[in-house]
Amino acid sequence: MPHKVDHHAILERNGGRNAFAFIDPARTAHLVIDMQRGFMDPGAPVEVPEARTVVDNINRISAAVRDGGGLNVFVQYTTPAANAPPWPVFMERLGVGADVHRAAFTRDAELWQLWPGLDVQEGDLRVEKCRFSAFTPGASDLNSVLRKGGIDNVIISGTLTNCCCESTARDAMQLNYRVLFIADANAALSDEAHAATLGSMALAFADLYSTDEIVDLMQVKVPA
Repeated sequence: MPHKVDHHAILERNGGRNAFAFIDPARTAHLVIDMQRGFMDPGAPVEVPEARTVVDNINRISAAVRDGGGLNVFVQYTTPAANAPPWPVFMERLGVGADVHRAAFTRDAELWQLWPGLDVQEGDLRVEKCRFSAFTPGASDLNSVLRKGGIDNVIISGTLTNCCCESTARDAMQLNYRVLFIADANAALSDEAHAATLGSMALAFADLYSTDEIVDLMQVKVPA
């Protein structure tokens, strides 16, 4: 079922404008969060049906970012390996589903793989993370990769809106990235959960855009 959220109404909450006047496409990374088969296959352990409906929008954004000289980063949740920081509290919260979840998202498992409908091309990056947020210390090398690439701005798309996408966006803003959160390229398990995150993002953490708007923005020439 498509989201019933009025994205345009939410976009107007900031008085009809976003905080950042200009975004340099060449200094922008599009972070595609957890668009993996374990979140998207029908009947998968953490199936988010809505995630299948935002693939086309994510692919449009990826194409626009490439054309603008930016970077696409496909971020995959990966069960912590033996040499990674352990996360026993999360496994405890999963309860009886912990073993299934652990197996599904073990590196190279079938359900760990990216959704086959994603447009992943040479020059795009793939980053593994072992926490909800890719910016949690020890979770991934994403922050160092982006800093070395001169990235100041991050576009967030993927699933779940109110879990890994929101967590990554919050941490990115607190690490001094400009965050652009795409209302119709993120997916949650309910319209209510999705809308609540958009409200939180607009309050303090991110500019909100639709796919059409972000594609247009990637074509704007930044003033000298």
